[in-house]
Amino acid sequence: MLMKRVLFVGYSQSGQLLDVLEAIATPLRACADVEVVFERLQPSSAFPFPWTFLSFLDAFPETVHLDPAPNAPLSESAFGAFDLVVLGWQPWFLAPSQPVAAFLLSAEGKRILAGRPVISVVACRNMWLNAFAMVKRLIEGAGGRLLDHVALTDRAGFATFLTTPMWLLTGRRQALSWLPPAGVDRAQIANCGRFGQALVPALRTGQERASAPLLRGLRAVEVDGRLIAGERIGTRSFRIWGRLVRAFGGPGSRWRRPVLLVYVVFLIAAIVFVLPLTMVIRAALQPLRRAHTQALVRACEEPSGSADSVAIPAAEPGLPARG
Repeated sequence: MLMKRVLFVGYSQSGQLLDVLEAIATPLRACADVEVVFERLQPSSAFPFPWTFLSFLDAFPETVHLDPAPNAPLSESAFGAFDLVVLGWQPWFLAPSQPVAAFLLSAEGKRILAGRPVISVVACRNMWLNAFAMVKRLIEGAGGRLLDHVALTDRAGFATFLTTPMWLLTGRRQALSWLPPAGVDRAQIANCGRFGQALVPALRTGQERASAPLLRGLRAVEVDGRLIAGERIGTRSFRIWGRLVRAFGGPGSRWRRPVLLVYVVFLIAAIVFVLPLTMVIRAALQPLRRAHTQALVRACEEPSGSADSVAIPAAEPGLPARG
């Protein structure tokens, strides 16, 4: 029996993303002909969780400019011969989190990804499009081949403007009883097992060696077209302000703190005044831009897509389970 090896590598502060990756890995672990290896990325100096307000803000300039703090060395088990790599990540400030960016930019990351097929898995509040574009470029720059992308988002709508920051700053998913819990709901996470189930027959037949997605038809990605323009505006703002903040010193510098606080005032004003106006204008123009928006959504949902049309094959009988 030919053994297939799958590496799951990622970074998680709250543990939510690890739960997602574990849900995908569970069907693979149950197969005698698949070996699963987990590698958790660790920054050399840990980022706080929960964050303090200033430490959270202080991370944004280097994050958006892809100048991350280094990670601790990876374990030897991460450097084996793998048939597939599953990369779990999250966006910070509309860019890939620093530990994930550090991995993708490092010699270690390039050694692991070079020539290997990669599946990207993100779990976040809602905006991940710009960060995914960066992750895709970094995977390709490391020599990897992106086959699929899975995106899980918090479905609580406008409540996430409160619940997500409160989770980051308090460490509690439900800091207030009258608000929904922050993060991806448990049902979504449990349902990620369908991706692992689809990977089993794909690996057994060597489909990972081709260029076609392995998870198409499994509703892996659903893009909200209303967020596309907002992401572009937000990314430009983060980069401009990030460049300004960096001019006043590196991470932790006391000289950049006043600039960060000025940026907070700007950001709050933009959310309170500019965002509603932008939403009204966009809603008014939507009938004229529907076809254009739909085309953008389809492009952003590649390579795996939002269709829900593939029946997952049942496990082959007679294969022994792994203990």
